[in-house]
Amino acid sequence: MVTIRATTAAAVADAVRDACDRGRTLEVVGTGTRRGYGRPVAADDVLNVGGMAGVVDYDPAELVLTARPGTPIADIAMLAAAHGQHIAFEPPDLAPLWGGAAGSGTLGGTLALGLGGPRRPFAGAPRDHFLGFAAVNGLGEQFSAGGKVIKNVTGYDLPKLMAGSLGTLAILTEVTIKMLPAPRATATLAWAGLDAAAAFVLMTQALGTSAAITGAAHIPARAGPATTRLRLAGIPVAVKAGIAALGSLLSVFGPAARIDDADAFWRDIGGVHAFADDADLVWRVSLPPSQAVAFVTALGPDDARWLFDWGGGLVWVMQRADDDIGRVRRALTATGGDGHATLVRARDAVRRAVPPFQPLAPTLAALTARVRARFDPSGTLNPGRIEP
Repeated sequence: MVTIRATTAAAVADAVRDACDRGRTLEVVGTGTRRGYGRPVAADDVLNVGGMAGVVDYDPAELVLTARPGTPIADIAMLAAAHGQHIAFEPPDLAPLWGGAAGSGTLGGTLALGLGGPRRPFAGAPRDHFLGFAAVNGLGEQFSAGGKVIKNVTGYDLPKLMAGSLGTLAILTEVTIKMLPAPRATATLAWAGLDAAAAFVLMTQALGTSAAITGAAHIPARAGPATTRLRLAGIPVAVKAGIAALGSLLSVFGPAARIDDADAFWRDIGGVHAFADDADLVWRVSLPPSQAVAFVTALGPDDARWLFDWGGGLVWVMQRADDDIGRVRRALTATGGDGHATLVRARDAVRRAVPPFQPLAPTLAALTARVRARFDPSGTLNPGRIEP
């Protein structure tokens, strides 16, 4: 196995064409922080595109930023903050889950993963902010799609297809994303000691109001008391009004503590590593919020740990290596099966034996295979990574 380093789109195209000509497969990596997600890649060589970094263009007035895929997310966030803007889908810093350094994620890796943080239900997913790109497909052909303005009509919406594809369709060489104004005021309300059912009712009632909520999470009692938190963000008058309205509406759950600087808490919720440091297996379960309490109840009363994000629409489950790995998906099936359980972290041997991604229905699996065959007919890019 050799490592090929490419710092330009032309070099990426040359490397892919050469691999095709020689019948070789490629594992595509940037900083390599997300290698632990999905199946272990079984490739002949490694194509490192981490050197393709740097902001190409940023027009704050137009709310649009174009950068190369190896650009650190932390750099983009800092640049945006200097102009009063932010990445609205709140990219989660998941690198520490797989042994990477905190803050080492890149823009390309974030879009390839396609996962949003606590703000995702309120601001949209990465795919909703992905405006355009240039890329190289599995034949070594350069192509582009989308545009560099928020309002553009260019036919097929390929950026949405690329988001979450984990480098199995094409290798991004330049991307354009939408930026949004950062909220002028932020506050978090916290309640202590609620069980899962009460926390779910609280979050559901709050989310049914017009309050400017951008985060709703619950962590059950473990080392400390359970905590249920709501984040409000927007203009100061809206945040103040929302706090007053929620304090009255939710008074039955007890008084809420106001926290004005809870950024670390929400980063930890998004990245989940602060709650999973001693877990061998980490699951990300997306399901209808109405099924969240039944799901964690079906997990059983043992020491499996979990937490709610997205008002119950996202449940993180942490397990030990000797735990019954199948019970997460069994619990999901028992509560309706209307969701997806993704094995986000496990040893390579486990990821080879257990499908990390929720098995697709036959028709959807066939459609997925046809799409991949169009972009990468020989299976050159990241072979095996999203296999069932």
